[in-house]
Amino acid sequence: MLSVKWPVSCTFSEPRYCRNNISCRASTSTEEPVKKWKRDGLYVDKRGDLVRFKHKKVSRKKGGSLRGRGWQYGSGFVDGIFPVLSPVAEKILNFVRRESDVYRVWSSLDALPINANTWDDLINVCVQLRLNKRWDPIIQMCEWIMYKSSFQPDVIIYNLLIDAYGQRSDLKKAESVYLELLEAQCLPTEDTYALLIKAYCKCALFEYAEAVLAELRERGHPPSTVVFNAYIDGLIKHKNASKAVEIFQRMERDHCQPSTDTYTMMINLYGKENKSYMALKLFNEMRSKKCHPNICTYTALVNAFARDGLCEKAEEIFELLQEAGYEPDVYAYNALMEAYSRAGIPNGAAEIFSLMKHMECEPDRASYNIMVDAYGRAGLHEGKVLNPKATLRSVKSPVFKGLIVFIFVFVVSETSTVVSVFAK
Repeated sequence: MLSVKWPVSCTFSEPRYCRNNISCRASTSTEEPVKKWKRDGLYVDKRGDLVRFKHKKVSRKKGGSLRGRGWQYGSGFVDGIFPVLSPVAEKILNFVRRESDVYRVWSSLDALPINANTWDDLINVCVQLRLNKRWDPIIQMCEWIMYKSSFQPDVIIYNLLIDAYGQRSDLKKAESVYLELLEAQCLPTEDTYALLIKAYCKCALFEYAEAVLAELRERGHPPSTVVFNAYIDGLIKHKNASKAVEIFQRMERDHCQPSTDTYTMMINLYGKENKSYMALKLFNEMRSKKCHPNICTYTALVNAFARDGLCEKAEEIFELLQEAGYEPDVYAYNALMEAYSRAGIPNGAAEIFSLMKHMECEPDRASYNIMVDAYGRAGLHEGKVLNPKATLRSVKSPVFKGLIVFIFVFVVSETSTVVSVFAK
């Protein structure tokens, strides 16, 4: 038996052997639903006395704790804010990451003191697991909170479970958690509906996503920006561009103000559809509405022009990015390099590549691949490679595609510049 000292005279046990008397099983995709019961509300206080715990919500006073305050759909925490784990939370996180046996996890969680600090630690660990896309430990911890602990679950716990089941495409359990939330008279948030829509879109059940929007309206709450964003994102991921545009237009008709994320997704969508003119129109629209673009928005627009080979337009947006106070990252540099590559100007791509290194922005694998493609395209334009398209069409990986272009150019024309780039 390994044990680690905890504050408030408590030990967090990590049993080497499964010795517990838990009579219910964790809910998984292949097992029966968890039997819902609560353990006795007893704990040892600081003086070592046995105290009965009243079954009520345990949380700090208003404003006294994160308690998932920054948690939002799509990111885990607000951009730039991440959970700061206490030493105790670090131990919990490390334990649940490596322990797959639900009995051992629950047995160890049973040893935790029932107080606000523990609640904060549990929430922060769950959010960190969500950022790492570790859905099984989230389910284990949230089910322990809901069905075994003396804590009263709040909407954050329900949302985390809906998200985890949705990510595993387990819609029945995601819906079940939502119904439990309503039965517990816990008010759903916009994140709750966004996560439900995300789960339905993941399984391509768009009619169910529409039903969520209808339910919101029936409750007298028109869908918010967060909910619309979840729907648009799900449609884009399933390559349903026309429906995504329809939902975006409906969003504007309903007088729901699109956010920076909304515009960024739509600019990306139009870029992939080779409609850079529409992407630019949206970009100008968002600025006219005082919706400030972020670095992702600028990069998406550079990519849109890059796909159409409009390198001058791409460079204009790249300059706007810098004027807005953003420092270009590897994705922005790659987008501009791609613009010159598609325009058949390898020297322009090479200049951006050199600038990126000069600015101490480390090129990634895609950067070198773009450079190889740039010189490969130049070779194709000069007619030095005979009919390589049929060969390239069979190569799905962009990295391998760039490699084969390089081989063609090197073998046929022995381009020294390509050799120097590829050697790096």
